[in-house]
Amino acid sequence: MLEVVSPESVGLSSARLEKVTSWLEAQISSERLAGASVLVGRYGQVAYFETAGLGDVEAATAFNKDSILRIYSMTKPITTVAAMMLYEDGCFQLDDPVAKYLPEFADTPVWAGEDADASTSVAPETAMTIRHIMTHTSGLTYGFMRTNVIDACYREVENEPGNLEEWVKQIAKIPLICQPGSQWNYSVSTDVLGRLVEVWSGQSLETFFQERIFIPLNMKDTGFQVSDENHERFISLYAPLSGAALGNIGSSSAPSGTTRSGGFKLQETAAGSTYLKAPSHFSGGGGLTSTMFDYQQFCQMLMNDGELNGVRLLGRKTVGHMRLNHLPDNKDMAAMGQPVWSETSYDGIGFGLGFAVVLDPVKANIITSAGEHHWGGAASTFFWLDVEEDLFVIFMTQLIPSSTYPIRRELRTRVYQAIID
Repeated sequence: MLEVVSPESVGLSSARLEKVTSWLEAQISSERLAGASVLVGRYGQVAYFETAGLGDVEAATAFNKDSILRIYSMTKPITTVAAMMLYEDGCFQLDDPVAKYLPEFADTPVWAGEDADASTSVAPETAMTIRHIMTHTSGLTYGFMRTNVIDACYREVENEPGNLEEWVKQIAKIPLICQPGSQWNYSVSTDVLGRLVEVWSGQSLETFFQERIFIPLNMKDTGFQVSDENHERFISLYAPLSGAALGNIGSSSAPSGTTRSGGFKLQETAAGSTYLKAPSHFSGGGGLTSTMFDYQQFCQMLMNDGELNGVRLLGRKTVGHMRLNHLPDNKDMAAMGQPVWSETSYDGIGFGLGFAVVLDPVKANIITSAGEHHWGGAASTFFWLDVEEDLFVIFMTQLIPSSTYPIRRELRTRVYQAIID
């Protein structure tokens, strides 16, 4: 684990970090959130780690530093790191067609679009590549988007039993929503990438994660299932009393930056969660649970350009390549089509391999550094890595969806104002 030091020893002000503490406490007192925690790391050490509120309101149990949470899409950077480890092993090239390794995608057509039904399609103009699925420009989508008839097709196969291999074969039968490389569409792309990790490694995604990432990084509480001995540390999931819902993603019900009145309701109890049982397939796009202690290990490994405590997962140049904007013509996500449900727009923000990358802080309307890279999960968890400031921040909570409040903007401001060196 990273050493905990005084804020001043790493160029942060203890007094100014009190603004983070008061903000964190306000999230609880205003009933925006049931419980939450913030960790700030700088120069390879932890300068701030505080929690507030409850992990389970009904049982009146605290939100603890070692609470286990659903990290949902914060799984995606881990899956991409796994894939890039196999890239370094020589298993593939970024411009390889996905169909080279998953033949079921060789015949996947492209939806004709607009008012066409799901069966009206055209041939792809270019092959879907590994880079396309790493950057969400593949033409795949999510069933919860609810923006077109293709999304509806995804919902039809969401609950079908079967392992990851069988599920991907079902997805490959559904037309793409756009030509590969033409639009940025948040999607199951990283789940398909997880299946590719299985093909390239000859292991299940769960086994690869454990042997190649979690054990080397001492991420002992991260996995696709909460172990029996950890059930008491797993916390409940909440949703706002009114406003955005995950099922409304893609609609106009949750405009960017909207501030709502407080109040939340129970979405899923810890005791009744599906995460207590073995999953039907391993979701590289959103299937993991983890802790703040574990995810700080992952973040610091990336901050160290692929190494932690003498264990190297990736080479320095590989991590640097992941941090570049991989969207065509250096476009930002806002210029690539899909409106997204995040509390902020994606003006000035591109996409690397596994996470978003800030291209222009002014255009993005956030105080941060150019090159800062980040991602979050559906239950409002998120992290960012700022190489220029040698700083990373992780926020953990359990409120779905992540678009409910402008938490990410608010926390960024409070962290950056505490820098004094």
